Amino acid sequence: MVEITAVENIPHRKIQQQGALNERFLFTSPETSLLTDGCFKRITQPLLDGEGSQDAFQQMLREQFRLARAAGIKDPLVVGAIPFDSHQPTALFIPQQVTRTDRDQLATELSSSQQQPIASITGQQAYPAQPHFMKMVSDAVAAMNRGELDKVVLSRLLKLTTEDRIDSTTLMGRIMAQNPDNYHFHVPLTNNEVLLGASPELLLRKQKNQFSSRPLAGSAKRQLDREDDHRVGQTLLASTKDRHEHQLVIDAMAKVLAPVAEQLQVPQVPELVTTSQLWHLATTVQGITHHAEENALALAGLLHPTPALSGYPHQLACRLIQQLEPFPRELFGGMVGWCDDEGNGEWVVTIRCAQLTPQQVTLFAGAGIVPASDPLSEWQETGTKLSTMLKAFGLH
Repeated sequence: MVEITAVENIPHRKIQQQGALNERFLFTSPETSLLTDGCFKRITQPLLDGEGSQDAFQQMLREQFRLARAAGIKDPLVVGAIPFDSHQPTALFIPQQVTRTDRDQLATELSSSQQQPIASITGQQAYPAQPHFMKMVSDAVAAMNRGELDKVVLSRLLKLTTEDRIDSTTLMGRIMAQNPDNYHFHVPLTNNEVLLGASPELLLRKQKNQFSSRPLAGSAKRQLDREDDHRVGQTLLASTKDRHEHQLVIDAMAKVLAPVAEQLQVPQVPELVTTSQLWHLATTVQGITHHAEENALALAGLLHPTPALSGYPHQLACRLIQQLEPFPRELFGGMVGWCDDEGNGEWVVTIRCAQLTPQQVTLFAGAGIVPASDPLSEWQETGTKLSTMLKAFGLH
């Protein structure tokens, strides 16, 4: 029988003492950082059933929390990832033990691993290749010009092969050091695979009955020269194309959140935020729920995927994505985070990320396509987004 350890705030055991992240879930944000040990229950049930309802999933989750508490886990959490298509199997689990810490401490502990070599890259393959991706964009623009939809998000992959096994602990250390202000995640999957990354986008955070979200839509590449960089940011803020793309996202999210919110604050003008590679347009949406017991995962599931990841209208955009993208997104473009049995939690969008197998890395990046989009510019934008992860390998 597996011994269950209560989940509580305990002295942080150094990652170096554990040897590696291995099967441990890691999540960091400005508010909460978690590191788990052990697995009480792995959950693969889809978030949505065939009718698009979360009821069956939430009932199952309540029962699993009850069983975890009965087994001695004091404050159980569910952690992990939800795929882009919420009807597909989840990659979640209830850990045996959770350490609450802060990301500065985690970053310090992982910093010693940054000097360790990551497996040598022996090959790269863009999927689809540039001509194919640019045709996808052209086809999407044509569909919008025919009045079929207003926006669609198209993505591409970059596959890296390696000579040796990839050390996810070393890679995570570099990602955190290079992107200190992002949300960081390391999710152990089955078959020795790992999903990790540094997302800039908060899908939903809930504490008691208060929630917030900060969607990103509209981006521009940062510049080395300070004045040039500032000018690029101001140009993005004034861009009619990018402001239109952003507003589609905000309007759709506000429409979804209004029925579950007692109060909802939606700023009329977006703000500029930066990552190490990009400027983004962002809007911080805040609200108070009607019912405090409605959990963070349920609220995030109502929003997911936002038009920042699918398009608008959502169903038409998803249909076009299936027609144009030559691969299933699976966990890419999904959401990753945690939720406790009191309903608190934090979920971010699964972007600026990679999925690792022992000797292969798959990177993911997408771009919002609107009628004014240019195929070459969208290819370049996805390349800039891929550079967040490529930099961790020393390739950009």
